Amino acid sequence: MIARLWFFVAGVLVGAAAVTFFVMRYYDVRLVPTRPVPVVATAPTTSPPSSIVAPPRTPSATPPPSAPNPAPAPATPVPPPATSVPAGAPASALLMPVQGVQPSELVDTFNQTRGGTRIHEALDIMAPRGREVVAVSDGKVVKLFNSKQGGLTVYQFDPSERYAYYYAHLDRYAAGLTEGKTLKRGELIGYVGSTGNANPDAPHLHFAIFELGPEKRWWEGRPINPYPLLRGAAVPN
Repeated sequence: MIARLWFFVAGVLVGAAAVTFFVMRYYDVRLVPTRPVPVVATAPTTSPPSSIVAPPRTPSATPPPSAPNPAPAPATPVPPPATSVPAGAPASALLMPVQGVQPSELVDTFNQTRGGTRIHEALDIMAPRGREVVAVSDGKVVKLFNSKQGGLTVYQFDPSERYAYYYAHLDRYAAGLTEGKTLKRGELIGYVGSTGNANPDAPHLHFAIFELGPEKRWWEGRPINPYPLLRGAAVPN
């Protein structure tokens, strides 16, 4: 009796096990939990859409080659200022030839033209008619001459007889002035006027300096501008 009971229980257990096996096989997918598969995020594409045209690449700007520095232009000779003493001028200081005129009142008329084309080559010292004219330096009177252009004139050589001083348009000579007389610096030789071709309404002394040639001709020589020499001249007492 007991043996039959055990066989019965064993059959029931075997049957239950078989049923359980088939059930689990049928519901295997549902009964066995599965791990979720992680989703890997892909990086967004960086390529532009086909409808957008990428701008062309600008080539890097290469600076143009620098131009070579131009060669410096040759220096243009600068003429000496009007107050510089001309080369070859008398070494001794000159006296202002007209009484009462200050050096600051002088106007450089040496390079002005006269008669359209002739260069003046002298200094016009404006002063009232009758003002005293004196010798600018020591020296000898070599010529007293009344000319059409210069009127009453005086030609004086310096002591070395290298330079001549020319006084023109005088109103009259000083008393006792004669050719051959040796003058002292500041000695009276005449008076301001407008003789010759000078404007009667503008009396003045026409004063010139020239360097004599070897022939020592009183009427010719190399002109020297008196203006720079007289700008620093002493004024006669």
